[in-house]
Parts: sequence; structure tokens; C-alpha cells
Amino acid sequence: MNEFVTVKTIDEMGMIAAAIFESEIRKKPDIVLGLATGSSPISLYKELAKLHQEDELDFSKVRTVNLDEYVGLNGEHPQSYRRFMNENLFDHINIDKKNTHVPNGMANDLAQECKRYDDLIEELGGIDVQLLGIGPNGHIGFNEPSDEFSNCTQAVPLAKATIDANARFFEDESEVPREAITLDIKHIMHARKIVLIATANKEEILKKALFGNITPRVPASALQLHREVTVIFSEGE
Repeated sequence: MNEFVTVKTIDEMGMIAAAIFESEIRKKPDIVLGLATGSSPISLYKELAKLHQEDELDFSKVRTVNLDEYVGLNGEHPQSYRRFMNENLFDHINIDKKNTHVPNGMANDLAQECKRYDDLIEELGGIDVQLLGIGPNGHIGFNEPSDEFSNCTQAVPLAKATIDANARFFEDESEVPREAITLDIKHIMHARKIVLIATANKEEILKKALFGNITPRVPASALQLHREVTVIFSEGE
């Protein structure tokens, strides 16, 4: 880990993360960004949209790949990650949506879809900057605690802790999908730079991931082995 930044509010967290992304986009206009969903990135995406609208940050050549998508939700579903990305970022910047990639949760052949996604990332030349959050059990993407670190995109069953954490986004816990397609630890670790954002409710698992044993039982602990990780921690939730 290269840098650990502590801020008071989620808005500050978003501003600092956005400044990192802005710098990288201006240096490499056709950058490949690995993006994440959930409540934590919203402040970052709002700030990136503001930078586009007020400071002419250009996304016209940017390519993006999202970490994950629920199995069984189409891109128009209110809780799909494709819709999340459109509503929170893509609709507010000058990005070509053909250059934005999210796994297809409605694919008939999930194994084939996972291979397609791996091949896509290779064709793009890998991920330049990967945005991450961290789950209550230490998952990154939907890479749940396991006996080994994953090395290819895959469809995975979601842990109960993850289902419980995501239930707040659905009308009823029973509506939360039980499976998701997720980018693997290997591709995450091959990103040239990683930015992890987390809020106060993740403090304990964040400490365990960054300063405890490196183990697939805490998937985020793999980040200890990455050469360029910036962690931005908000003391507010």
C-alpha cells in the first residue's frame, strides 16, 4: 500500500478520489478504468460529472469495465449495475456507451460470458486504474471469502453477509439476487493502480484486510501485494 488518506466526510472522499481519476484521465485520454458500484462511489461519480461539466474533463476516449453484475437482472432493472452506472455517471459525461462494459447478467451461458469478459479486458490492454470498495466480509467485487484467490471472471454465489448488506437496495431481502458475475482477483491485481474507498462502518474489516494475514478468506488482503494502492477512508458514513 502506497498511501492511506483519512478524511472527515464522504464528499471529501469523493473529491480526493476524483482528483486521482482526473489526473490519470488527463495523462492518458484513452485510459481503461475499472469501476465499482454501491453507495461509496456515488460521491466520486458526482464529482467526475462536475469536472466534466465545469472543467471540460474529456471522457470521449475513455474505456470502462465494471467489476460485477447481478445474475438475473437486465440492464434496465432499477438495481442492475448497468443502470446504476448510467444514472450515476455515464449519462452525465461525454463517454461513448459502446466503450462502457458491464457483465451481462442475463447471459444464457454464464461461463461463456465470463470468458468473453476476460478476453475483453485483455483486448483493452488491461485496467489502468481500478476503483474498489470493500464488503463487510472483505470481499472486493463479488469475490467472496474462499479457499483460494480467483484467477478468472466467474459467476459466484453470494455470501449471506453480502445479501444482507445489499438488501437495503431492494424492497425485500428475498428479491436480492443470490448469484453475480464478478471480475476476479487476478485481473484486479493486474491493474496498474488501485483506488479503494471505504467509510467508517468498514473500519474493522479494512484494518484486517490491509494489516492482517494475506488470505483468500479475506479477499481484499491480496491488495497488500499490489505495488500502487491508494486507500481513502471517510470517518463519516
